[in-house]
Amino acid sequence: MSAQAPRAFVLANTILEAPALLPELRLHLASEVLPLWQASEIALEAEGVPPPFWAFAWAGGQGLARHILDHPEIVKGRNVLDFASGSGVVAIAACMAGARHVTANDIDPFALAAITLNAAANDVGLTVISDDLVGRIDPAWAVVLAGDICYEQAPAARFFAWLQALASAGAVVLLGDPGRSYLPKTGLERVNTYAVQTTRELEDSDLRNAVVWRVLPAES
Repeated sequence: MSAQAPRAFVLANTILEAPALLPELRLHLASEVLPLWQASEIALEAEGVPPPFWAFAWAGGQGLARHILDHPEIVKGRNVLDFASGSGVVAIAACMAGARHVTANDIDPFALAAITLNAAANDVGLTVISDDLVGRIDPAWAVVLAGDICYEQAPAARFFAWLQALASAGAVVLLGDPGRSYLPKTGLERVNTYAVQTTRELEDSDLRNAVVWRVLPAES
């Protein structure tokens, strides 16, 4: 797969539109899940391709992005990491809120292409990296943001342990989540809640409450 292929794929299979909770933004989004997922498998000539999380503005990410836009002091003048960035919605919100530098991280090449295209569509500059950052502690990350990462049990536990370690190292760590099954029961402090319009193709309800949580340092 050439470096240009993911970019062309994103442009061919999405439309530029505003997420429900974020009228200030424009993102390349897909209207249907299954056709896009099948198209991804064809493009990669493989079965078992991960779901195209990058092509949808999930409730947790929308809530977290809204919170950052409404409270720009959280990121203003600071270095920000957006983990599992997907479409880049949270990273873009951090840029718009005045972050000094934003790094958007995802391991999916289609997500990396979508983030780059979405950043350009919103006239913001950020750094996109594909490394697996879990376990890395970098003091340059003053704020760490993560939306919708609690879909599967084992990855959610691994991610959360790392986020707590980052909080223990002094970072402000915020997690956006609409009540996923594997959201930890402890180690979190509720910060805000946003009602997000969704579709039943993506969620089990037309409206989800996206909660913004602060991740607390691990107890010693």
